[in-house]
Amino acid sequence: MAQADVLSLEGKADHQIELPYVFDKEAKDWLIRRAVIAESSQNLQPQGHYLLAGMQTTAAYYGAMMSYRTGRHMGKAIRPREKLGGGVQGKVKRIPSAVKGKRAHPHVIEKRLNEYMGKSEYLHAMESAIAATSRLNSKDKKMPLVMINEIESIKKTKEMVKVLKSLSLDGLIGNAAAGKNRKGIRRSSKQRISKQSVLLILNEDKGAIEAARNIRGVKACTIKEISANKLAPGGSPIKVAIWSEDAVKNIASVISKAEMKKAAKTIKV
Repeated sequence: MAQADVLSLEGKADHQIELPYVFDKEAKDWLIRRAVIAESSQNLQPQGHYLLAGMQTTAAYYGAMMSYRTGRHMGKAIRPREKLGGGVQGKVKRIPSAVKGKRAHPHVIEKRLNEYMGKSEYLHAMESAIAATSRLNSKDKKMPLVMINEIESIKKTKEMVKVLKSLSLDGLIGNAAAGKNRKGIRRSSKQRISKQSVLLILNEDKGAIEAARNIRGVKACTIKEISANKLAPGGSPIKVAIWSEDAVKNIASVISKAEMKKAAKTIKV
């Protein structure tokens, strides 16, 4: 098995650990995107519209064939119109192009919204997403970025920012207040919306998740909460993934075939 350096909070190599097999897997971008789409589609809600919308009107057809009403055989007259006094033809009703008419192609509840994916295929996609984190962390070697377990006990945001800066991640993080919309002020097209660039994966939450949530571009979770969408937001592998030492050691037990099948119950087969 390959070995990786475990970095201290100052960003210096402390010792080495053996990496699980999952980091040696091939990172398949197409499979990761498929898992993200299947996972995201489970949150879609079926939409249905009122069946009689636009149809509850007293309008009747004018000028229908074999009818002796006004406007017989006229193209525009063969439409449901309002009944007005004196034989006057009112506004067109019911049809989609009419004012307050029915919708042309309404949503149907029976429409299939979920993307189906096999549980074993989702397991391989998760392995590919984890392997992709090691591919992006280093230019020379395909090694994940592993930190000592003390990173799980950081409880202050300024201390977490200091650790991230020691890893030369200044360009990927920012202040949370800089990306917040002030009330009554519209965001201009030149202002950038922060995107998730750094993922902190912990074995246990001892305060680090709360310390990292206020840092723009950073998201933290435990090893049991990882998913395809967190490892590859939007289908693109995360730029930098930071693993705690215990999280790397427990990948083999948590990301096993049985556990992933249990976690992938929402992914329909």
